[in-house]
Amino acid sequence: MAETEKQKQRREKEYSEYTREMTPTHNLWLQLRKAFLVGGIICCLGQLLINAAVDLGADKGTAGSWCSLILVFLSVVLTGLGIYPRIAKFGGAGTLVPITGFANSIASAAIEYKAEGQVFGVGCKIFTIAGPVILYGIFSSWLMGLILWIGRMLGLAI
Repeated sequence: MAETEKQKQRREKEYSEYTREMTPTHNLWLQLRKAFLVGGIICCLGQLLINAAVDLGADKGTAGSWCSLILVFLSVVLTGLGIYPRIAKFGGAGTLVPITGFANSIASAAIEYKAEGQVFGVGCKIFTIAGPVILYGIFSSWLMGLILWIGRMLGLAI
């Protein structure tokens, strides 16, 4: 049975109204403030950890290593407890501060697929999200190294 033009227009209008109602609206400036706040708190925590390690006698390199280790540990523990996803929901991109966001992506994949077993679950799926980050990180650092090497071979002050 052929649909009349009027019925078709009514159905399209209803669908448009439905999608408008169901599509979440976001306040960009509020999201930016939340991301800045959460990312800033994570970075301040990192700086506090570095300062504490230096105060305890570590050199800056060792202090940075301890800071990274502790931030990864905290991110994984908070992910396991279900707290980091709530922080991420509130802070959005602010939780993507590289080291904590990366640790969260690996830990959440491991938690999600652990029911499938250690080999085919965790072992195969743990780098589902983090794999592309590793791949493109290695590739881009290789490319930048190649550009630097060529530049030095040509005598450019790079």
